[in-house]
Amino acid sequence: MSVAIQIKDVPEEVRDAIAARAAARGQSTQVYLRALLERELRSERNRHLLESMVGHRGLDLDADEVVAEIRDGREDDE
Repeated sequence: MSVAIQIKDVPEEVRDAIAARAAARGQSTQVYLRALLERELRSERNRHLLESMVGHRGLDLDADEVVAEIRDGREDDE
């Protein structure tokens, strides 16, 4: 399910910079901003996941175990 978000009082220079970045990627401003918000959410989830792992395990995790932990954390948030 998706919802609409409206942001008011954005300075013109910010709007212009966002529009230029979107155009450089061949995207609409809406698509660019949605992807930006989604990346921010994923980044925050990953930060929380890593913080939750502090003290729970040593440095003996291999790469596959790290990937599995991250995937499990993402699935829990969905």
